[in-house]
Amino acid sequence: MHDLDRIAEAYIAAWNETDAGRRDVLIEQAFTADIGYRDPVMQGDGREAVATMIAGVQHQFPGFRFALNGKPDGFADMIPFSWIFGPDGTSVIEGTDFAAIEGDRLKRVTGFLDKIPT
Repeated sequence: MHDLDRIAEAYIAAWNETDAGRRDVLIEQAFTADIGYRDPVMQGDGREAVATMIAGVQHQFPGFRFALNGKPDGFADMIPFSWIFGPDGTSVIEGTDFAAIEGDRLKRVTGFLDKIPT
């Protein structure tokens, strides 16, 4: 049985960590070594690619943070969860990610943008 809350919270923590060294530790805890990540804006394979994507998002949106939007759900080795992204807990961008789990780490993530500014 997977702890879906912990898995989703680890994902969010990695995306919010601005210190590269601490972020690398969180990425190792949240993602398998061969993580595959895809969304409409970016894609990459492996933890280093995820670290680069996170750094790029933080550079583009300084001061923005991710937060879970509702509770993660799932069964077997799949977990969908929704999130918001903006300054001070506000919702500027919203999305839903669908992920495959291996052990208690994310192995594949496919992200969808549910709300983006016009």
